[in-house]
Parts: sequence; structure tokens; C-alpha cells
Amino acid sequence: MDDPPAWIAEFTVTPRDFAAQLDVVAACGRTPVPVSDLAGHLVHRTPLPPRPVVLTFDDGFADLPGPTAEALAARALPATAYLTTGALAPGPGSGSLLPPAPMMTLAQAPALEGYGIEVGAHTVTHAQLDTLTARALDRELRESKSVLEDALGHEVAQLAYPHGYNSRTVRRAAEAAGYASAVAVRHALSSGRDEPYRIARLIVRRTHTVADIESWMAGEGARGERVKVAPFPDSPATLGWRLYRGARARVRGPEFAG
Repeated sequence: MDDPPAWIAEFTVTPRDFAAQLDVVAACGRTPVPVSDLAGHLVHRTPLPPRPVVLTFDDGFADLPGPTAEALAARALPATAYLTTGALAPGPGSGSLLPPAPMMTLAQAPALEGYGIEVGAHTVTHAQLDTLTARALDRELRESKSVLEDALGHEVAQLAYPHGYNSRTVRRAAEAAGYASAVAVRHALSSGRDEPYRIARLIVRRTHTVADIESWMAGEGARGERVKVAPFPDSPATLGWRLYRGARARVRGPEFAG
């Protein structure tokens, strides 16, 4: 979007910048694959093409089944989109914690597949999963999966943790709910040794340039920064932040992951 809502602006790009970034991906010599292909490699060692890259889109904003999908299809770039079922239009009453923004509809989900976009789940409400009770966590994982499967008419086996928040308990719950993989964030490159239930991703922010995307495609950090390669253990800061958020959630209740 050129003029996104303030709360999500940091994680959006303009249509012009998006097109330029996709042109870099299309020209860099990497082969885009859906997350399911990467998960198959991590779990079953299914072969991947040389220099693979995975493109993912979270939440299900209104541009996704329109200009975003069209821009991907025009360059023959497959991707994976993770949809927050409680936030999809037509409106309030779903209990979603996502702030207001233009959203796609559940009925548009099958159209994404027509553009070559794999559909995965992104929970019902976009809560911080690692702070929820076992019952609430199970509902977030299973209901979003079921709703999408009813809309698409086939299994939905890929999951994205809202804002990447996860824990060992959350990862085990994702596997128990029937997901074949789950992506986190981790601000890191994935690898052939990555963990299938917390696959690392890099977030594209509004401040990233075409040169930054070129660096990522080369396996380097943006603008000279050092980039980690997963897998690696959670840092003490991550563990401390999780404990703090968990304590806060026990007082306030479930909170938006963002």
C-alpha cells in the first residue's frame, strides 16, 4: 500500500517498491518454492532445487488476492500465504486481535491457489501463542486449520506463528494439531538443517531497499549487518521476553502478537 494504517506501516511496502523487489528475486538465480517444499526437505530430505528461496505473506490483507497475487504470478513466483481466519472480512465479531485494516475475505482463499500461492494458517485471533492456556492454544491452531480446509476443500498443513512467538509447548501443539511445518521469524536465514516447526524467516520492512533484497538473495545481511543462519538456540533476551509476556498475559488476558 502507498498509505497503510499506522500500526502495520513498518511491515508494508509500496506497490512500486514491491515490484522492484520481486524483480530482484526473479533475476537473482534462485528458485522460489512454497513452504511445503522446504518442510518436505527438512523432514524427509525431499530434494530442493539449487538455491531455493521461500516467499511468505502473513495475515490476509486485501491486496493479497489482487495486486500482490498478480505481481507474483506475472513473474511466475510461487509463494505461501498464512491467513488469520478471525480477521478475514466481512467484519467484526470474530474476536480477532488484529487492529482495523482492509482484509481479504475467506471466500477469496481459493483464488490464491489459482495464482500459485499455497495457503497456510495464521491462527484465529493473532494472539501471542506462547502465552496462552493449553485450551486456548489448541483452539487457535485447530479452528483456523479447520476453517481454511472447509473453504479450500483440502488439507491445510502449514502454519505461521503470529509475530513468530512460539515455545517448545507451542511447537509440540502445532505438530499435534496436524501441521507439517510452522514458520517463526527469528530474523535469520533458514538452512537445510533448520527446524520444521520454527523455520526462520526475514521480515521485509518499509525501510528495506532493493540492495537489501539483493544482499539477502546472496545469503548476506542487509546493509552490512551480520545475518544469522538457523538453527540456533533462543537467546537469553528472547527467553526473558517470553517470561515477561507470559506473566503479563496472566493478568491482562490474550494479547495481540505484533
